[in-house]
Amino acid sequence: MNHRDICTLLDYHYWARDRILDAAAHLSADDFIADRHNSFPSIRDTIAHTYFAEGAWYSRWHGHSPTSLPDPNQFPSVSAIRDAWTQLEGQLRAFIDTMNDDGLNREIQYRLLSGAEASTPLWQMVQHIVNHASYHRGQVTTMLRQAGAQPPKSMDLIAFYREQQNRARET
Repeated sequence: MNHRDICTLLDYHYWARDRILDAAAHLSADDFIADRHNSFPSIRDTIAHTYFAEGAWYSRWHGHSPTSLPDPNQFPSVSAIRDAWTQLEGQLRAFIDTMNDDGLNREIQYRLLSGAEASTPLWQMVQHIVNHASYHRGQVTTMLRQAGAQPPKSMDLIAFYREQQNRARET
């Protein structure tokens, strides 16, 4: 996978993230933290997990392997998560922008949360971040419906590509 492809995947990832956060922003504080009996109890906890996991991967790129993920209670609102995640996005994109194709193919040694050793090319880690977030956005979509909220119309990759094509035609 080349640098351009990775950047496009990240563009998609943050586009979809913004759509799910925009939908969640319409929830009451109680609905945001209500237990929905899913992999992670609440919409807040699921979104926070996705953010924390992305941060863990970013840390691994810099030689630091976390042993646990932080407590989601530090995020009382969607805007608190959005602010933190937007900052992480800037750091992650800046790091990826320093990479050429050889850098993206570099094997990174790290430890899993369990402590087990692992090694993965950087480009596969980025793909995993995007795939992992897609999985949890699907869960959040279901929980938004359970809360009586309107989820985003589509967060499919093809919808992102079509939107990008339409924007390109307009310019």
